[in-house]
Amino acid sequence: MATARNEDLRTLAQRVADGLPAELVDEVVLTGSVSRGMADEVSDIEMLVVTREPLELEDCFGLARAAGLDGLGSWGVQGGPTRRVSGYRERVPLELIWWPRDYAEEQIDALLAGAAHSTADALAHGISLRTSGRLAAWQERLRVYPPDLAAAQIEEAALPWGGFTPAGLLTLIRGGERLALTEWILDGAIRVLTIVFALNRVWQPTTKRVAVRVAPLRVKPDRLAERIEEALTESDPRRALRVMTELQLDTVLLTPSGPNGERARIWLAEGVSILRSGESRD
Repeated sequence: MATARNEDLRTLAQRVADGLPAELVDEVVLTGSVSRGMADEVSDIEMLVVTREPLELEDCFGLARAAGLDGLGSWGVQGGPTRRVSGYRERVPLELIWWPRDYAEEQIDALLAGAAHSTADALAHGISLRTSGRLAAWQERLRVYPPDLAAAQIEEAALPWGGFTPAGLLTLIRGGERLALTEWILDGAIRVLTIVFALNRVWQPTTKRVAVRVAPLRVKPDRLAERIEEALTESDPRRALRVMTELQLDTVLLTPSGPNGERARIWLAEGVSILRSGESRD
């Protein structure tokens, strides 16, 4: 059930959408935690604004300012068709992504072809604040996660788990290598999540609120979110790496046959054995 805070933010988002001129903007989509009914006291408002024609960043600033935003800024890659405007209204932070409508259609095609980012999840759970019917059409296209795409995502995610001897994992737990270890564990966690969401044929979200996001998934390793948290926070390097390697192994054991997945099963099993044997000697 949405909280009172969530309803307040949704109402504010609607006021912002209503302040955008209809002759330029024909689709406004509320995304992020507010669209899911999960907003809390530190949540911002995230919106996708689809315009009839491409706009310059200064044009977007002017439209945002007219819709009541102040403290305007931008972020991310500048130059392409996407415009990004951040700001505040009534002391609430907002992030507005602006797409020309032709580019928006291209992005849906790209998502279904395998573009790996969280936009598909955001749109699938988006709420229309103004519509010409595009959001409903996009959500219908995104309703089915193509099985070939799922297989490709799984194979791509499993790719790094092999190709060097499993004993090479020990180089990550030498003294002074905490950054390299953390980088490996973080990459492993994200790849585990990619595989799990693909196995369930669910569009992968961001990593925020990961425990809530994975809870309804039917196919997943036991204690998925808890083990990711444990690997990232464990102070002992060997144990942290062992926890993540075991999780990686349990994940690929759930996957269908594929060259990368099959290689990863063997490689990760050997890695787990090496790490466990070192702990027993300790």
